[in-house]
Amino acid sequence: MQSASVDIEASVGTRAQPAQRRPGRPRSEQADRAIIEAALSLFAESGPEGLCIEQVAARAGVGKATIYRRWPGKEELLLDAIGTLTTPLPEPAGRSVREDLVTLLGAMRDSVADPRRAREFALLLGEGAKYPRLMARYVETMLEPRREVIRSVLRRGVATGELRDSTDIEAALFMLTGAVLARGKYDRSGMPPGYVERVVDELLLGLAPR
Repeated sequence: MQSASVDIEASVGTRAQPAQRRPGRPRSEQADRAIIEAALSLFAESGPEGLCIEQVAARAGVGKATIYRRWPGKEELLLDAIGTLTTPLPEPAGRSVREDLVTLLGAMRDSVADPRRAREFALLLGEGAKYPRLMARYVETMLEPRREVIRSVLRRGVATGELRDSTDIEAALFMLTGAVLARGKYDRSGMPPGYVERVVDELLLGLAPR
């Protein structure tokens, strides 16, 4: 899943004021890592249903209050934990639709090749029907931003004439992502060299202006 960061700049001629610290103990990165690792470990063992704050706290070696100060509940914790396995897609260079799509799908291919991420993703999809709110938030916060990067490349291709005006952006999006995600999920032998390039070229052949 790619989040836009907000840069806060001091106005010209003024000095930036130090950030106000919230009352209470400062957050510990070590505790955060231990909690995330414990959540991922428990999720891998038993899925969302078997994940509970008490077990996460025990495995991470922290108190429940430490977790609740950071996350209001297990769904928020689980989303953040899975999010640590998801790397942002690279910024498209904008020179050509083909180049950008090959780059983006190559990053997706590398992501699904990670066995841990693939296992967590499969577990989440398998349990999604039981946890519709969790699944909806996963799609909204992690999948949709990644999809939007690809949509932006396809829309730019229509605008520049690289793709025909009648291109169905959503259909093209899922053809591209499905070709990588489905292959990565079911073909454990891995994707052969040049596979991503062939996927992009086949799609662009069908979407070329006529």
